[in-house]
This record gives sequence, C-alpha cells and structure tokens, in this order.
Amino acid sequence: MNPVAVIIPALNEAATIGALVAGTRRQGVAWVVVADNGSTDGTADAARAAGADVVAEPRRGYGYACAAGAARALALGAATLVFMDGDGSARPEELPRLLAPLAAGTAGLVLGSRVRGGAERGALAPHQRFGNALTAALMRRLYGLGVTDLGPYRAIRADLLGALDMREMTYGWPTEMTVKAARRGARVVEVPVTWANRRGGRSKVSGTLRGSMLAAVYILGVTLRYARRERGSRKGAKGLRRKGRKERSFFSSLCALATLRLCVS
Repeated sequence: MNPVAVIIPALNEAATIGALVAGTRRQGVAWVVVADNGSTDGTADAARAAGADVVAEPRRGYGYACAAGAARALALGAATLVFMDGDGSARPEELPRLLAPLAAGTAGLVLGSRVRGGAERGALAPHQRFGNALTAALMRRLYGLGVTDLGPYRAIRADLLGALDMREMTYGWPTEMTVKAARRGARVVEVPVTWANRRGGRSKVSGTLRGSMLAAVYILGVTLRYARRERGSRKGAKGLRRKGRKERSFFSSLCALATLRLCVS
C-alpha cells in the first residue's frame, strides 16, 4: 500500500485528540497529521504528545484546517489521504475498510457511510440525518452518485485531490471534494462505517442551531453551485441564467425547509 497519512482537523479537542491519534497510529499509517484550527485548550500539545505531526492553521474554517493538513501530508510524501474528525466519533480500526478500494484500484475516493454502517443512539442528531439525506438525494439527482451519506470520514488518492483545485474553506469542503471527483469521472464508492457519540468537548456543528444552519447552507450551496456550473457550460450563457434563477429559488426553498426542520428538532 502506498504511504498513508490520516488528517485530523481539530478545534478545541484536547479531551479526545490524544486517544484518537494513538488509536490511529496503531493502524500502521505512515503519518497522523493534526491540523489545529486555533485551539485554546491544548489540543496541539496533546496531539503532539501522542505522536502526531501538528500543523497550525489559525484561519477558522473546517476547509482551511483540512487544506492545511492535506498540504502537510503531501509535503511528507503521502500517496493516500484519509480525513477523520477529531471528536472520536470515527473509529480508527475501520480504516482498512476505506483503504481497501484504493489499494485495489477500484476507487479514487472512498466515503464512509454512517447510514450503511450505523450510528450509536444520539450520535447523529435528527437535523444531521435530515441534512445528510437531503444532500445525498441531491447528489443522486444532480451527479448520478449513488451515495447515502456525505460524512467526514473518507479516503482519497493524493493525485486526485491535487487535481480538484479545492476552494471551499468552510463545512462545504467534503461536499466539494465529492462533487469535483464525480465531475472528473473518478470512481466514488461508499463503505459502511460505524459512528460513535463524541468522546468529549462540544460539537461545532450539531451542538448549536447556528452551527447546524451554517453547515447546511454551505453544504447545500456547494452541491447546487457546481451542478449549475456544469449544466451552464453545456447549455450556454442563456440557459445558465435561466437555470441559475430556478436553482437559486430551489436553494432558497431548501434553506427554508432546513431552517424549519432544525427549529422543530
């Protein structure tokens, strides 16, 4: 297997990061890179003590942290990149599931599906399940991707990631990765992964209504934006303007629906 780096974007995850890094290193990967996104609780020190390569990214944003971690992993010589959140929800022992299709040459991007693998009670809030189902349905309709989940636990070939020209420095990073990989004709597959309750600290997304709404807006926006660009390039400027008006209206309706669903959850 080509050298693997696991990238963990982290913001104030001192309670979980040490055990997560240690468990990930036991899987035999070449590097564990923790991208510290401006933590104030000693996350970087805890990660370093557990054996991680720590890179600082003070600009707040999930995408900024992922990009900083990816840049460090590529500089180290990684050929395969795995992304894993720092809250302990993902299980390092399931890494082989994500890596197997890449090693076999049957995929360029592998997504860990919490829908197929199952989640502990309370690990995914109702509005998270709703948002994932909605985005997955859009992926199937707009890009022909038979996915069930747009979760953060994923693996990708380094050369493919480098070709994607990633620009979303928000919670839209994973969605942009999936959409652009599909548009390039890369094989995108899912494998089941299980999902645990966070092992400490507080979620930056599902822990607050504001965080959940921001994530929903970013993710849905990215999903629709690239579909509009692709169709516009085929149909010309006139068709793009017409389609753009329709999709902006559609997007507004989706955001309103998401807001309502979040408020009653």
